[in-house]
Amino acid sequence: MATSNTSPAPSTKKQAVKMGVFTLVIMNIVAVVSLRGLPAEAEYGMSSAFYYLLAGIVFLIPVSLVAAELAAMFPYQQGGMFRWVGEAFGEKLGFLGIWLQWVESTIWYPTVLTFGAVSLAFIGMDHMYDSHLAANKYYTIAVVLIIYWLATFISLKGMGWVGKVSKVGGLVGTIIPAGILIVCAVIFLCTGGQSQMNFHGSFIPDFSNFNNIILAVSIFLFYAGMEMSGVHVRDIKNPTVNYPKAVIIGALATVLIFVLGTYALGVIIPAKDINLVQSLLVGFDNYFKAFHITWASPIIAIALAFGVLAGVLTWVAGPSKGVYAVGKAGYLPPFFQKANKQGVQKNILYIQGAAVTVLSFVMVLMPSVESFYQILSQLTCLLYLVVYLLMFAAAIYLRYSMKDAKRPFRIGKKGNFRMWLIAGVGFIASLTAFIFSFFPPAQIAMGSSSTWFGVLIGGTIFFVVVPFIILHFRNPSWQQPGNEFVPFHWDKSPEAQAQLKKAAEEFEAESAANA
Repeated sequence: MATSNTSPAPSTKKQAVKMGVFTLVIMNIVAVVSLRGLPAEAEYGMSSAFYYLLAGIVFLIPVSLVAAELAAMFPYQQGGMFRWVGEAFGEKLGFLGIWLQWVESTIWYPTVLTFGAVSLAFIGMDHMYDSHLAANKYYTIAVVLIIYWLATFISLKGMGWVGKVSKVGGLVGTIIPAGILIVCAVIFLCTGGQSQMNFHGSFIPDFSNFNNIILAVSIFLFYAGMEMSGVHVRDIKNPTVNYPKAVIIGALATVLIFVLGTYALGVIIPAKDINLVQSLLVGFDNYFKAFHITWASPIIAIALAFGVLAGVLTWVAGPSKGVYAVGKAGYLPPFFQKANKQGVQKNILYIQGAAVTVLSFVMVLMPSVESFYQILSQLTCLLYLVVYLLMFAAAIYLRYSMKDAKRPFRIGKKGNFRMWLIAGVGFIASLTAFIFSFFPPAQIAMGSSSTWFGVLIGGTIFFVVVPFIILHFRNPSWQQPGNEFVPFHWDKSPEAQAQLKKAAEEFEAESAANA
C-alpha cells in the first residue's frame, strides 16, 4: 500500500492531551467491567468464581499480555487492531479485525444501555412501579437513545473530555458501586443476615448440565475490551511502559470486582429470582432495606447510570477512532474520513449513532427486553471472538515475521514458547467460546429458535463479508493527501520505508522530550 510521506513534524502539531497510567487504568476497567453482568453468573452460586477464574486464566490474561506486547511493539503506528493483525496477515484481515471490533461495539451499545435505562427506572421510591417501568420497551428505547447520543456529543469534544468523563464516571458509576455492593454483603453477613447463597456449595460447576455450560461460557466476553485502548496508544504518556502497566493493573482489578461482586449479589437474592436485567438494582435495594437506608437506592441508581455513560463513552471513542485512522489511509470513502475541528471522527460517530438508533427500535419486535438483551449480547460475542482469534494468531506470527523488532514489553524474555503458550491458550479458549455462543440458553424465553439461529448465523456471516466487499470496490482516490498513517513494515517501497524511518525518528524525539 502506497502512503503519503507528508505528515507534519511533531513540532508543527498542536500538542494533544496525554493520558497517564491512572486514567488509562480506569478507562480499561470501565471498558471491561460492567456490573450488569453480575446477575448472569450469580445464578451459579459458589461455582461462579470458578468460571471467573477460569476465564481470567485462559482468556483475560492472554488478552491483556498479548495486547500489551503488541501495543508496546507499535507505539506510534495508528489503527489498533488493524495495525496488529495487518502487520501479520495483510491489510484485508487487518481491516476485518478493526471492522468487526467497531461493528460489535455498535451492536453492543443497546444491550449495555438497557442496563442504564433500568438503573434510571429505579431512582423512584415505589419499586413496584419502578420494576414495571424498567420492563417497558418504549421507556427503555427512549433512555437508550438519550444516553447514547449524550456519549456521542461528549466524544465529539475530543479525547480530553473523554478521558475526564470516563475517569470520573468509572470511579463513581462502576468502581465505587462495586465496592459498596461488596461492603454491604460483608456487613450483612457479619450482622447476622441470612445468605441466599449456599457457601457450602460446590466450587466446581456441574458439567453434566449442558445448559449451564452454554450460559456460563459467555463469561469469557465479560472480560472483552482490555485491548481496546490500543487505539489510543499515541495519546498515552510513555506508552511502551505505561500501556502494559495499565493493562495488567486493570486486568487484576477486573477479576477482583467480578468475583466479589457476584458473590455479594448472590448473598442477597435467591438464584431462582435473579433477572438478568433488573437484579443488580434489586440487590442494592434489598441491602439498603436491610440497613434502613432506602434513601440510598435512587443515588446508587443514578451512579450506575453515570457508569454506563462512562463505559459507552470509552467505547464510542475507541473502535470508531481505529476505523477513522484506517479510513484516512484510503480504506474507506472520503465521507468516513471527515473530522471536526477537534480532529474527532464526526461522520463515523453519526453513522454509528444511526445504527444504534435502528437497533434500539428493533427491541420492540422481540418477545421481551431480556430476550433482545441476550440475543444481541450473543451476536457481539461471536463477532468479537473472531477479532480475538485474529489477534492471538497475529501475535504468534509476528514473533517470526518481525523477530528482530523492538518489544519493550515481551511475553517471555527468550524464545517463543511462552508466546505460543499464552496466545495458544487464548486462541483455543476463544474458539471454544465461539462454538458455544451459537447455542441458545434454556434460562431465557427467546421466542422461536429460528430467530435465534437466524440472527446469529446470518449476522455473523453478513458482518464478516461486508469489509471484503468494501475493499473490493476500494478506489485509489479514497486515500487523502497528507494522511499520517504509518505504512506496514512489509511495505518495502522506498516511499514507505522512508516514512517508517521518519515516523520512528519523530516518536523517539517526542519520547525524549517528554522524558
